[in-house]
Amino acid sequence: MSERQYEVGNAELEVIKVLWDLGPSTVRDVLNHLHEQGRRVAYTTVLTFLTRLEQKGHVSSDKSNVAYVYRATVSRRSLTRSRLHTLVEDLFDGAPGQLALQLMRTTKFTQTELEELQRLIEQLDTKQQQM
Repeated sequence: MSERQYEVGNAELEVIKVLWDLGPSTVRDVLNHLHEQGRRVAYTTVLTFLTRLEQKGHVSSDKSNVAYVYRATVSRRSLTRSRLHTLVEDLFDGAPGQLALQLMRTTKFTQTELEELQRLIEQLDTKQQQM
């Protein structure tokens, strides 16, 4: 079974982000939140995405009430890690350093982000010196 089989598409990602933001929610809750964000989708579309996410194991549902309540079973951090891994494999032939370099060359970072990057680089440098 390949890792890609369980990847989350962009539209599904929008739905799971709502679950991360709101917590356990009904289809109607998710739909209303997406509408508030300017995303026009049908109720049945949101239901389809939630069903797919449940089949992939990224969402669970409580079917004990009339309105099913869905909750994310995958963390934002875990899904981010998986999507970044796929991106690195697809665009940079598995070389994560190339992604980091590309971001450094093409992205404007805040001072706080630059300070955090510097701290991470120093930590990595210290670890390599200890090896």
